[in-house]
Amino acid sequence: MTLPPRLAWTVGLVATFSLAIVVHILVVLTVPDNVSHSAYEDIADFGPDRSFNLLPDVVAGAEPLPALDPSMQHAACRFRLEDGPVLFTAAIPVPFWSIGLFNEVGEAVYSLNNRTAGSDILSMLLLTPQQLSILRQNPPDDLEDLIVIEVEDTNGFALLRAFSPHAYQRQDVESALSTAYCGFLG
Repeated sequence: MTLPPRLAWTVGLVATFSLAIVVHILVVLTVPDNVSHSAYEDIADFGPDRSFNLLPDVVAGAEPLPALDPSMQHAACRFRLEDGPVLFTAAIPVPFWSIGLFNEVGEAVYSLNNRTAGSDILSMLLLTPQQLSILRQNPPDDLEDLIVIEVEDTNGFALLRAFSPHAYQRQDVESALSTAYCGFLG
């Protein structure tokens, strides 16, 4: 039995469209399983954990991490809160700096910049709820000077960004980023 040409064409179009939908859904669902690396893993290539490591300049086609701003200089620090709270400090004398905290899968957990901090000095403590309860029992003397951030995720990274509006300031910004601290409290 042969189908009329118009009906055959319609059935063929519906079958093709249905197959395209199935393939699209399968591709979308398998993308997370096929990604071989993450920003958290990539940052390990730039230096040790619990230390701000300068990232290379952003050059089109050879970015050290995805979606970095080429007008900024960057330093990254990987951490594991199982090892203890993480203290971030830096003095960055530029018109704008920011720090972003990301969990292991790259989702932004917290963000701060010099305008919202009200200072050119970064002084921030990152810890888990359990670590915060222990810290409250025996707080350090400078606790009131710290921005305290409580997170559930124990693995992550910090990305410190600084804007240098002029080429002659690049060395000063690089020096400030290289002396930034990401490590143990105390």
